[in-house]
Amino acid sequence: MRAARLIKMVLLLQSRPSMTAAELAAELEVSERTVARDVLSLSEAGVPVHADRGRAGGYRLIGGYRTRLTGLGRSEAEALFLSGVPSALREMGLADAASAARLKVSAALLPELRDAASGVAQRFHLDAPGWYQEPATPALLPAVADAVWDDRRLAARYLRKGTEVCRELDPYGLVLKAGVWYLAARVGDDLRVYRVDRFTAVEAGPDRFTRDPQFDLPGFWHRRAAEFTRSLLREEVVLRLTPSGVRQLPYVTEPMAAREAVEGAGPPDERGRLTVTLAVESPDVAFSQLLGLGPEAEVLAPAGLRARFAAAARRTAELYGSAQGSAP
Repeated sequence: MRAARLIKMVLLLQSRPSMTAAELAAELEVSERTVARDVLSLSEAGVPVHADRGRAGGYRLIGGYRTRLTGLGRSEAEALFLSGVPSALREMGLADAASAARLKVSAALLPELRDAASGVAQRFHLDAPGWYQEPATPALLPAVADAVWDDRRLAARYLRKGTEVCRELDPYGLVLKAGVWYLAARVGDDLRVYRVDRFTAVEAGPDRFTRDPQFDLPGFWHRRAAEFTRSLLREEVVLRLTPSGVRQLPYVTEPMAAREAVEGAGPPDERGRLTVTLAVESPDVAFSQLLGLGPEAEVLAPAGLRARFAAAARRTAELYGSAQGSAP
């Protein structure tokens, strides 16, 4: 533990012109007294750490000293590729590895390039979870991630429609979609997708599976997500949309279904309204989604859904029928 901290201190000093004791203590998560002891140990080991006294003082390496301890470990190299998604790193237990990897890369760069990483981080950031939700980290995600990294076969228990089932999985890859983690895994000859938060237990066995070299996680996820979306859209609704309703439709319903509905429509009527047939999950879901369009959409079919919208319109008109409104 102490040896790793001393190495990290050298890398920190190598990547910056100088650092105060307080800055080093914060980075290393130790006290300033521990920093002073570690600096003394490095000096005794031949590392030329110089202490500048005074209010503007600090520690720095002298004589152009450069350590060769910049080789990335496997976990650090893997984590580096995810360093643009800090929340994902934390949830998979890789935040420390990513920090060490970035530090080693920074230490290996020429002095004039060392601010590149911080410059990028201040200009681009990926926030994976969706709006209006507090994403919960699945408790078993780190264990699943370890198995994915190491190609270890998993014995897993999984909740499916309220029933716990057992599976032997070859965990191929993890996907973070709108704050929810999914595992792409091979079961026998099939590739399936599991929500990680529905695992109740996982255990990595001693055996490694042979990964299909042709497997492409982004391509697989894109195809499976499209198939899943289509499998949900089992019913149809006929709408008459104003031009504004056409523009708003992808924001209240499934964007792919909205696009296909508009592309498959005939010419607009004399008032510029477009009649479309929209694939939806169910009448209940369509009702909650299409209410957001207000008067920009008229439901023509099915008759039962049109009647629900007519009733909702009457209740809304009653609420706003009085100019003064009702007293609270």
